Amino acid sequence: MSLHSLRQTLSHPSTSIQLCLLGLLAGLVAACVIIVFRFILASLQMLMLDGIGNYASLEAYQRLIMPMVAVLGIVIVAKLTGFKHYRMGIPFVIHRVKQYYGHIPLRTSINQFFGGILALASGFVVGKEGPTVHLAAAASHLIGRYVHAPHNSLRILSGCGIAAGISAAFNTPFAAVIFVMEVVLREYKVHIFVPIMLAAASGSVLTRAVFGDVNELTFLQFEPVAASQLPFLFLIGIVIGLCAAGFNKQLMWTMQLFRPVNMVGRLAIAALITGLAGYFMPEAMGAEYINVNKLLSAEIDISALAILFFIKLALAIVAIALGIPGGIIGAVIVIGMLLGVLLLQTLNITIGMDVHNSNALVINSTYALLGFAGFLAAVLHAPLAALSAAMELAASPQAVLPSMIVIVSAYVTSKQLCKNRSIFIQQLEYQDLPYTTSAVRDLLQQTGVLAMLNTNFKQLSKAHDAVLYEHLQAYPQRALIHQQDDELNSCQLIELNVSLSDNEQALSKHDCELLDEQHTLADVYDALYSKRQGAVFIVDITGKEILGLISWNTVHNYLIRQQH
Repeated sequence: MSLHSLRQTLSHPSTSIQLCLLGLLAGLVAACVIIVFRFILASLQMLMLDGIGNYASLEAYQRLIMPMVAVLGIVIVAKLTGFKHYRMGIPFVIHRVKQYYGHIPLRTSINQFFGGILALASGFVVGKEGPTVHLAAAASHLIGRYVHAPHNSLRILSGCGIAAGISAAFNTPFAAVIFVMEVVLREYKVHIFVPIMLAAASGSVLTRAVFGDVNELTFLQFEPVAASQLPFLFLIGIVIGLCAAGFNKQLMWTMQLFRPVNMVGRLAIAALITGLAGYFMPEAMGAEYINVNKLLSAEIDISALAILFFIKLALAIVAIALGIPGGIIGAVIVIGMLLGVLLLQTLNITIGMDVHNSNALVINSTYALLGFAGFLAAVLHAPLAALSAAMELAASPQAVLPSMIVIVSAYVTSKQLCKNRSIFIQQLEYQDLPYTTSAVRDLLQQTGVLAMLNTNFKQLSKAHDAVLYEHLQAYPQRALIHQQDDELNSCQLIELNVSLSDNEQALSKHDCELLDEQHTLADVYDALYSKRQGAVFIVDITGKEILGLISWNTVHNYLIRQQH
């Protein structure tokens, strides 16, 4: 199959073998990038900490200066790439997917790769899903750009890469698919769903081949929740929803507070606060799940757990609000797990919640799972993604009902009572990054120009009006394009003038804009909207040949058909 035929197939908003294979390839490339990222990060932590997240192995002064050294490295990378390219993370990716079909600037990806490794290895309370989503979207988009895929399919390929990247980072393919559909793309279409599922599966296969058939949250064991405990789950969900709303509000307030401070100053403040916390309490550093596992395995001191929870919460807010290059989800998961266990212990003490289980580790693990599911749903406003993550990690159908109770009560409390919104949407609005388009553009962006191309045309060069008139009389159903000189931008659409007015010319000549074959119907709509007539000429990638044209009537009729 030629590349032009491939582009023509991809321009249709439908599932095809070509789209699935390209999505699979994009997923494999993105997964490889994330595996390299994970390997470098793990190697660096093993070298510095003698273990993943083992900050207690360092001297107190080393924990103090390590975040500062990391920030120095982050600033150097940002200086080399240009400070204006210090835009990264999931909100930025959502913006680029919606407004630029998933194109991620290379320099921002360089910042995210090296900055993410430095931040994650040095004890900042941030997650690796921020760099994962950014780098995976950038890598998968390169595949589409290499074959000059239509823009409507580039967005899908970005989603494929993100799903594969998250799957490679966490080994949770199902949750990765739901996250992409609910949080990043914010739409559910079958022709999008299928290639993204394939890409997520490929990411999981690759990460299992490299790191084994486990994930970092395998330690979370789920114990069936007794019917007598279900009413308490509503109470736990309400408290989690309140905490999530408070977390989002404090995060945005901190961003506003430090807005006058320049980037270097903000990063330095975050490093100082994180270093001071680590100096006195090494357990407060980082967002590695292995440290939560160690906590659950030991006898839990509720006062120490509460202190750790609030310090982690504060350090996460500081790191994310002040621009440390990491993700929010990893921090939210750790904080949610701590909150779930803390609420379990509190309820045991205050109201004597009936927990008949001789294995304290299992019951603590169960409520850690429920805690992070509720907190994740309320912070991100992604209840389905949170539920899928809980189900996949619990590996038990009995986790569905308890998870749903906690997630629904936490989400409704956060949204209805606290008027809380998704933290990503709030960050996008704070950074003045558009993330929505009109319903018409959303619809038209799903179809490439090659899917609606009129190829029944005749192109004449430097012809007299008499010749043009005769051709239109002989072939009234064929579009006529007249090229006035050697440049394609001199082409005009020639039509018979059907006006009944006197002194009118026999021919109507329309100047038409040129668009290449990667564009979507949304671009045609924008070009013709002011006139509401005429057409756009579609040229090949090289810009040397007209492939066909799309008229305003074609776009208008397409919209009418879709609405009905």
